[in-house]
Amino acid sequence: MKFNLPVIVLKGTVLLPESEVKLEFNDEASKNIIEEAELFHDNNILVVTQKGIDENILINELSNIGTIAHINTKLELPNGSVRISLKGLKRAKVIEYINVTKNSIESIVSTIKNETIDEDTNKGLLRKLNLELENYISRVPYMSNSLLSLISDTTDLNKITDIIVNNLPLEVNKRIEYLCEINPIKRVEKILEDMYLEEQLFNIEKNIDTKVKKDLDDEEKNYYLKEKIKHLQNEIGESSPKDEDVKNLRDKLNNLSVNGEVKNKLLYEIERYENMSSMSPEISTIRNYIDFMLSLPWDKYTSDIEDLNTVRESLDKSHYDLKEVKERIIEYLAVKKHSKDLDAPIICLVGPPGVGKTTLAASIAKSMGRNFTHISLGGVDDEAIIKGHIRTYIGSQPGKIMDGIRRAKSSNPVFLIDEIDKMSSNYKGDPRGALLEILDSSNKYFKDNYIEEEYDLSKVLFIATANNADLIPDELKDRLEIINIDGYTELEKINIVKNYLIPRICSSHGIKNIKIKDETILEIIRYYTKEAGVRELERLLSKIARKLVTDKVLNNKKINYTVNNVKNFLGNRIYETDSLSKEVGNVTSLVYTAYGGDVIQIEVNHYKGNGNLILTGSLGDVMMESAQIALSYIKSNYKLFNIDYSVFNDDIHINIPNIAIKKEGPSAGIAIVTALISALSNTIISKNISFTGEISLRGNVLKVGGLKEKVIGAYINNVDTIFIPYSNIGDLSKVPDEIKSVISFIPVKNYIEVYNYLKN
Repeated sequence: MKFNLPVIVLKGTVLLPESEVKLEFNDEASKNIIEEAELFHDNNILVVTQKGIDENILINELSNIGTIAHINTKLELPNGSVRISLKGLKRAKVIEYINVTKNSIESIVSTIKNETIDEDTNKGLLRKLNLELENYISRVPYMSNSLLSLISDTTDLNKITDIIVNNLPLEVNKRIEYLCEINPIKRVEKILEDMYLEEQLFNIEKNIDTKVKKDLDDEEKNYYLKEKIKHLQNEIGESSPKDEDVKNLRDKLNNLSVNGEVKNKLLYEIERYENMSSMSPEISTIRNYIDFMLSLPWDKYTSDIEDLNTVRESLDKSHYDLKEVKERIIEYLAVKKHSKDLDAPIICLVGPPGVGKTTLAASIAKSMGRNFTHISLGGVDDEAIIKGHIRTYIGSQPGKIMDGIRRAKSSNPVFLIDEIDKMSSNYKGDPRGALLEILDSSNKYFKDNYIEEEYDLSKVLFIATANNADLIPDELKDRLEIINIDGYTELEKINIVKNYLIPRICSSHGIKNIKIKDETILEIIRYYTKEAGVRELERLLSKIARKLVTDKVLNNKKINYTVNNVKNFLGNRIYETDSLSKEVGNVTSLVYTAYGGDVIQIEVNHYKGNGNLILTGSLGDVMMESAQIALSYIKSNYKLFNIDYSVFNDDIHINIPNIAIKKEGPSAGIAIVTALISALSNTIISKNISFTGEISLRGNVLKVGGLKEKVIGAYINNVDTIFIPYSNIGDLSKVPDEIKSVISFIPVKNYIEVYNYLKN
């Protein structure tokens, strides 16, 4: 019987019947294969092994025999990966591989019927197999006695041979041969051959081990003789390369200005290295430790630039605006100049990607005259990565902090800790806790697990960056001085393009100044980028510069540096700003994303049903609760909103388009209320009116965050009226004047104020 099964392709391992394998996937293609097996194939899936090592699936390297496996367990991990356990059931013949893509494949298979073996042959083979297996286990310590108990309760030769093969130390290609061998009698013959061969190899290895032990005994004698030779060399004035190496290490230590405890520690390690045999496996570990300790800038400090006007000019030259962080650096230097004992602040720059957080840290170092170093903590889940491994650990290394100090070549650098909000914790430890010690006032006595000695970090100017301050643990946030770097307005981006990006791009591409009108830059900003910063904008301008240079090189003609028609350089528009519709039940809401502010449209429909509330659009728990609060508020005030209560017997469906994007937060509360009233009372709300504010069960409008970014997003999408919480009035001071001149802001304390405005 032929049937269809999705396929998992293994590389470097083979799944046989009667065996289990645990796999972990993080790519969408593999997750879709698992989901298809669950939904349409009763958790069954075909497992085959690719013989080659190519990353892509190659049909000609897949065997025509695979294993039908059952998904026993499935676990979705916090990092988005999926871990499954597969149990091999039986062999299957592959008729055809279909729907082959780079990362996924399906198959048409038929099951293989087990061959019938007469009872006497079966009994004789089982006896022979058990006897030889018992002898093999007693002579070769590669398999456990428990294997005998696994096969003692069955007389099925197919099952027994597969269990034994799973426990034999075989290479992948050999296991594939066993999988493709359908005849169990031939499998028994191959197993016996492999056991005989493995026993011979084991005896050879045993003889080699005996010889090696003898050689090691001889080595001790050789070491004694080498020591005598070394003393003789000293008598006649000769020295070995290792002696020269030890002498250089001692000279470096003598020139190193460190406290006596560290110097004694290093002297002890150098003596260990000197007296250790070059054949010792520990000698490279000791040598690496000595090198790292000697390379640390224990006594090296750079002098800060004391002319604060020079520092300010340098910062203004490298970055547009960002007044708050620039002022904080000037204040620090001013107070430090006045009081020499001032500890460096621990600044955390928070803002969306592309606004210049990382490059600003490098510019701060340059403006102060300090060295610069940085590390990224995105995805770090092991505290040893930050604080180092204990030296007894195989492959031990210093932590990222001390390695960064070594690279900085000074003990008072500007040290950037990037993506501090993207750390996680698991069974390996909590790196966030390790970071607390580094960013605490006690970091003067910081001790890395690898170097085992205290190191003074109090003079380091730590600057952290994060995209979302809410993801920084509270105990860590308490030690940080949070400075928000908001997204740029269109006018600010135009200034950045003309005064910063174009000069830098022209310099790096070796061309004259590119001439782009403000309206052309604005077109690129609106229709080719969707970001709070200018990272993608810089890439697009670089693309234009590359095309200009390529045209000159290919056609050998003079470049026209004026850019008018963007489409000739960047192709068709990628984004459209006017995608909102004006219909019953549709309302525009403001949102704050990792890329800055934007608008979304909330859609509401209702139809005959059982009074259910249906929520779609990848909404998070907080947003779903906000929708339930909105409906409850309307139900309790239905007369006020002129709604027939019988309509609540209908099923009400709330949807927020772009379901692939996760949406979370309470700030769409009053927008959801408005969309529900629009749908239930059959009224239309203008798409140029937008809303932001959390709603309570009593209709109170509560404060929200990210107002400036949301307003910028509304401005880009032609919104002219915005309802905001009354408690957010103070945040309007951060909104640029050119936006406040074209958008009307209506602060409200209770939703009834919104309703009365819309009704009139």
